[in-house]
Amino acid sequence: MEKIKVIIADDSDFVRDGMKIILDVDDEFEVLGTAANGREAIEFARKQAPDVFLMDIQMPEMDGIEATKIIVEESLGKVLILTTFDDDELVRQALKNGAKGYLIKNHTPEHLKQMIKSVYYGSGVMDETIMNSLNFDNEPQDKSAEGFDDSNYSPRELEIIQSVADGLSNKEIADKLFISEGTVKNYITGILSKEGISHRTALAVYYLTGKK
Repeated sequence: MEKIKVIIADDSDFVRDGMKIILDVDDEFEVLGTAANGREAIEFARKQAPDVFLMDIQMPEMDGIEATKIIVEESLGKVLILTTFDDDELVRQALKNGAKGYLIKNHTPEHLKQMIKSVYYGSGVMDETIMNSLNFDNEPQDKSAEGFDDSNYSPRELEIIQSVADGLSNKEIADKLFISEGTVKNYITGILSKEGISHRTALAVYYLTGKK
């Protein structure tokens, strides 16, 4: 099995070294290199062809937001944003620039590895607290972002999508819409199939930002 090739970009030596040690002892991963800012990560990636970037969001010279945009534009790899901050606007910027996931730095090594795998295999990932923070009180919750095409959906399907974007579980959606959990699951499976995405988090990101 091919290893997942990773570049770690963080301005903290402690964070970079810690993550490198965690991944180096696992045969499923290969750390190609580490970088102290986004510019270094991009320069490294142009030579090494990584699969996934672990990208801090606030760094000197070039932050993770700008670096993500360039990485996506040049198809250098997939970006998993890592940060100690939970600023809503930074979340939106990272996702709009093409980040595939966004996690606060408080996870166990095994959970971090699983998130990297999810991004590598095509699923968007996001910390639950971050997902909840995307639902701004001053914005209508039934208003999708520009770029989200709602023309292929029935009113019921749109209710399901909006509820997923609100961070509701299948049970909570079922209770809200007075349908069974099985029906909710069937709806979500059909919606994911229509969009060609494999994870409800990716669906929520698409609805909220207009980007897959």
